[in-house]
Amino acid sequence: MSFDRKTLVIPDQTKFEEHTIVTSGDVVIGDRCLINFGIKTNGRIFIGEHVIIDGNLESNNDIRVDIFSTVGGDVKSGGNVYFGEKVNVKGKLSLDGDLDVGDSVEIEKGFEAKGWINIRSPIPIVIYIFIYLLQLLKMGHSEEIDRILEEIEENEGDTIPISETFLFIPNNSIIGIQKSRIDYNLRVGKRSRLLGNYDVKGNVFIENNSIIHGTLKSLGDVFCDKKTTIQGNINSNGDVKIEDKAVVAGNISGNKIYLAKTSTVNGELFAKNGISFMAPSKLKTEEKVKRFEADADIVEEVGHMLE
Repeated sequence: MSFDRKTLVIPDQTKFEEHTIVTSGDVVIGDRCLINFGIKTNGRIFIGEHVIIDGNLESNNDIRVDIFSTVGGDVKSGGNVYFGEKVNVKGKLSLDGDLDVGDSVEIEKGFEAKGWINIRSPIPIVIYIFIYLLQLLKMGHSEEIDRILEEIEENEGDTIPISETFLFIPNNSIIGIQKSRIDYNLRVGKRSRLLGNYDVKGNVFIENNSIIHGTLKSLGDVFCDKKTTIQGNINSNGDVKIEDKAVVAGNISGNKIYLAKTSTVNGELFAKNGISFMAPSKLKTEEKVKRFEADADIVEEVGHMLE
């Protein structure tokens, strides 16, 4: 599976506890993010450059933390651990696999490693690339330089491969206990529970049976699937769609608001272009039409019919 680098993805059954995000599958955190929680998962954890994690990191598999990042608590891994240059761990490190650390790494409360320990003082890969290109330039191999630059550009595409289940936080995001800020889109999986208010510059999609303990603010569209609960307001510059048996505790404001007749809104509605009330049958019909137009696989639907 591949993921979009411009969408914050929260997988199914993720729970935001008081100090920890508990999830499953791989966790990928982009560069320059601030996370006011710890992270616990049965998958791998990948953390980018200049990231601040306020809590603990716990994984049954490998953990990789890139340069100049800080972990405010303990780090526990059932696999291997890699720390880039000048990583700072405020707590204790314990791992079952190998430890690979870069230059000037600080682990303030010590570490326990059952595997090999490798301490490096590496030259950053960008320096190697620069030296290599400089030598090619001196030798007059401009075609080879163009080819290398094209390959680097191709590797900087919009999607990158990752495991089937994953949590992904885009670059420059803030995930706070009280307030979170995302420069792109937000997608929350089924039966998840999130804490805090979310300020999203893109679109918001909340899958069924999930709960947001806060307010949603979006510059794009907002979609709340069946049996979702928003314990606050929804403020959108785009359209807002609330599905069957969803509950919004506060107000809803948007360009246009679509409400299922079985949904509940405890506050006021503000819509620039009107409000539409739709029966459950109409919502299902529109969904089937969209799936047909997108040439979606209908094997699952046929399976339900045969049950």
